[in-house]
Amino acid sequence: MRNVRFEPAAVLIALVAILVPAAPAAAGIVDVTIDGDTATAEISLAGGISAELTIAFEDAVGLSEANLGLDAELVSVLDSSLLARLPQLASIPAGFPVLVTIEPPSTGGLSFTGLAAIGLYTHDLTYAAGSPLRLFSAPVGGAFVDVTDEMSSGSYRVRGGKGDFSEFLIVADVRSVDTVIGEKLDRAEDLLDEHWSALDSTLASQLDSQLSSVRTKWQAGQTSSALAHVENFLDKLEKASASEAPNVWRSARDLDNVAGLLRAAGETLHFSLTLKSNNL
Repeated sequence: MRNVRFEPAAVLIALVAILVPAAPAAAGIVDVTIDGDTATAEISLAGGISAELTIAFEDAVGLSEANLGLDAELVSVLDSSLLARLPQLASIPAGFPVLVTIEPPSTGGLSFTGLAAIGLYTHDLTYAAGSPLRLFSAPVGGAFVDVTDEMSSGSYRVRGGKGDFSEFLIVADVRSVDTVIGEKLDRAEDLLDEHWSALDSTLASQLDSQLSSVRTKWQAGQTSSALAHVENFLDKLEKASASEAPNVWRSARDLDNVAGLLRAAGETLHFSLTLKSNNL
């Protein structure tokens, strides 16, 4: 991929220049299909805006359309209450002003182990090297954060891992990659602190050591070494037993999927460090 330099102020001005209020929501989610541990659905909204939504589980129980609680709606790119939930220098692209919600009903009986990979594929946006487009997620009504762990062309594909469910937006984020890395590292450390008592003490200490090394190497400009420590962090979580790191989410919201939450934080941190290593 060639190196493309983005000047945040210039890109933000260009984005704002094309913003237009969105039309009211139309058909929303249609044609949901379930194949094993994967659900796919078509998003169809007014103005011909469309996308394919994929939710791929490592291991799911009770997976059905009714149990997923899917919704998609058009939003205004000038919605102040929505923009207030995004970081500065982040905006909603006029070509795809779509808020996707995945909120399984509490009585539905859906549960899953590990990670859920949320993917969006749309022809309404175009991928290019150095693209500022990212997948953001938030608890319903809460602050949005970057959860991207993969993106590619065709016309724009993006994916992010989750240990739970929430709202999703494709966002144009023109912050510097180091700002994003710092935010994601903070988030991973905060999650580890929050769920420390639920983890095996030895594992918790090992995870903490890996994150400390990530920060040290990143701040020293040793991005490849920082990536290696993120990979060690993820490897330890993937190999951990359920007794060492609780790894189940269920619709009753009575369990914390600690392994899934931490793995998702690690995967998106790895994504941003990889961008930095490629000078993007």
